Formats: sequence, structure tokens, C-alpha cells
Amino acid sequence: MKFIQTLQNIWKIEDLRNRITTTLWFIVLYRLGTTIVLPGIDPASLVALKTQTRGGLMALLDMFSGGAFSNASVFALGIMPYISASIVMQLAAIVVPSIQKMQREGESGRRKINQWTRYLTILILLVQGPLYLVNLRTQLMAVGATLPEGFWFAFTSTIFMAAGSMLTLWMGERITDKGVGNGVSFIILVGILARLPRAFVAEVALRFQLPGGLFVIILEIILLLLVMAGAILLVQGTRRVPVQYAKRTVGNRQFGGARQYIPLKVNAANVMPIIFAQALMFIPLTFIGFNTETTSPFWQTFLSGRGFWYNFIFAVLIILFTYMYTAVTINPGQMSDELKNSNGFIPGVKPGRATKDYLDDVMSKITLPGAIFLALVAIMPAFAQYFGVSQEFSQFFGGTSLIILVGVVLDTLQQIESHLLQHHYDGLLETGHIKGRQGYMY
Repeated sequence: MKFIQTLQNIWKIEDLRNRITTTLWFIVLYRLGTTIVLPGIDPASLVALKTQTRGGLMALLDMFSGGAFSNASVFALGIMPYISASIVMQLAAIVVPSIQKMQREGESGRRKINQWTRYLTILILLVQGPLYLVNLRTQLMAVGATLPEGFWFAFTSTIFMAAGSMLTLWMGERITDKGVGNGVSFIILVGILARLPRAFVAEVALRFQLPGGLFVIILEIILLLLVMAGAILLVQGTRRVPVQYAKRTVGNRQFGGARQYIPLKVNAANVMPIIFAQALMFIPLTFIGFNTETTSPFWQTFLSGRGFWYNFIFAVLIILFTYMYTAVTINPGQMSDELKNSNGFIPGVKPGRATKDYLDDVMSKITLPGAIFLALVAIMPAFAQYFGVSQEFSQFFGGTSLIILVGVVLDTLQQIESHLLQHHYDGLLETGHIKGRQGYMY
């Protein structure tokens, strides 16, 4: 069987074997960390907190932390504060000249920006930590339990959670450097997959209590596969722009003359717009506190994830972030200069500024439908809930979870396939190659 042969080939490549093993060890450590409860808290008293995180934005927070949020773990705040800090730094790079200058400094500038992002992450953690404890105290009171009183408990617990989030970030970076895939995205993926079995079992149990439950379950699985197929097309879709290379003679040898293609991705920003938009949608929780039951009816509806205004704002943010992130990652001017320097040109388009404008126009046209489709997939859970799918299982019909799952899995498989091809083994597919989230030139 090809699958078994592929596993044997992966195991034969020492570097790839070590990377996969390293990734698995860090994932095991992370999952163990999500079960370590903050000192002074009785795990048996967390029933109300687990109930609170079964729906709405609280469920997403718990999902991104791999269940650490509902476990009152030292990893409870997860990786989202770092993502929020990254958003702030990327937005600042648009309007702050000094940060723009650092971006142009190459590796040294990137290290400085990363360091500033970490400092900002710590500040966000120091704000979110006490808010988490306020919500935790409220939830424990609902079941007749209490948190230890005093400044020292609040201070140490905040430090523990901040250290846990920074350790999570460190593990993610080690996976990126020493493992396979993007570490931060991989950690979010693990948190999503950790909730899938429980959500699926709960949905099956719910459906079999109703007439025609088996038929509904089969229909839900088919729809889920269709949405996932659409997400894969969104991640992999490209518009190929033909490039002709001029002939040139060096000595007695002739070069150029071949036609190739530049694959411009329909969704060049990949999963980042939906992660960024989701991080901004968590901001109201920071201002009004995690205890949404004491807020106004409007905010309760907004934070439930089902309201019109929540999904409308979420979709608009995704479209805006898609354009912003595409503008940051795709530089038509640089592509035009590279084509000119390599004696390449687009047939029918003059080199230089005309080529830049042409590439920019193509990117604008293909980014809009990609951004709209990405936004539709993101708000799909609200439609699933409207048709009776449970809150937990509906998160896998689209939204942040599905896009991250598809994008990270394809990106990881592409890296594994690249190692196989470098060592002259067959790829993971019998025909063609896996396209991850990173574009490449043919």
C-alpha cells in the first residue's frame, strides 16, 4: 500500500523523522500543560466554568487554548495574546515610520519587531490575567466554591498564566524551527482537534434522541465534507499569469525563450485574516469582562457568536484584513523588478511600471472573491446553529476552526512532501503535489 510505503520513506529520512518526533514531544508537553490547574483551585469546582465555555466566544477562547481555559490551567490564556500583539504591530507598521524602517532592515529588523511583540504580549497578559480570575471567581461562586483571597494569590496566578502563555509561544517557535509546520498555528490546531471528538459524540447523542437522527447525522457529515472541500479550494486556488523569458546568448549557449507561470493565490493571506479578525472580536471580552451574564442583552447576543451584528462585523474585518495582509505579503513592484532583472516579461504588457500595475490589478480582482468566500466560510457556524446544529459541533462547519485546520494540515503535509522529494522519494499524492499556504513559482 502506498500509505504504508510513504510512512516507511518518512521514517528513513533522519532529519524528517527527528522533526516529526520533536513536534510530537512538544505537543505532548503542551497537552500536559493544559491539565495543570492553577495552585489553590479545586479542579472539581470548575463545572460552571466548563458550562460557560460550551458556546459563543468563550467556546472559541477555550478551543484556541486547547481546553486550558475551562481547566483553569497555567496555559489558560493560550496563544491569543501573542496573536493580538502581532496584529497591533502589523497595523503599527502601516502608520509608524520607525517600524516600517525596521521591516526593511531584513533579519535584524524582524528580530527587533518580534522582541517588541513579545513585550506587548506580556502587557496584554498582565491585563487579561486578573480579568480571567474575576470571571473564575464568579463561576466558582455559582457552585458554592471560592477562590483564595488576597493580592498574593491574584499576583502569583497572573504570573503563572503569563509564564504559561510565553512558554506556549516558546514551544510554538521551537516547533517552527526544529519540527514541521508553523508552530503557533499547529498549537491552535491541536486545541481545535482536542474538542472535535467530544463535540461529535455530543452531536450524535443529541440527534439520536430525535426522529430521523441517523439521516440527519449523515447529512451533516456530507455538508461538513463539502464545506471542507470548499476551504481546501480556497487555500489552494491560484490564478496563473504567463511569463515569457527573452532569449539571450552567452558564448555558444542560448538561454531563455521558455514560457512559465506566476501562480497568484486567490487567498494569498491564507488563514491570517480570520485569526486576526477573531482576535479583535475578543476585545469586548477584555473591556466588559469574561462574565457575559451580567452584561446588557445586546452584548450577550453579540458575544454569543450568533447575532447579526457579530457576524457582519466579523465578515467585514476578514475582508479588510485579507486586503491588508495581501498588500503586506505580495509586492507587485518587487515581482516586476525580478522579472525585468531575469529578462522576463508578461506577453502584451510592457516591463516596469506597466507590469507592476497589471499584477496589482490581477491581485485586486482575485483577492475580492477570495476575501468574500473566506468571510462566508468564517460565519458558516452561525448558519449551522440556525438549522439546529449544536454550538460545539457547529464550529467545525466553518469559521476559524475549519480554515485553520485545513490551512495548517496542508502546510504541514507540504513540508513533509518537500523532504520526501528532496530525498528522491515519491510525494504524498500519486498525481501532482500538495500546495500549502505558501505560494511558489513553477
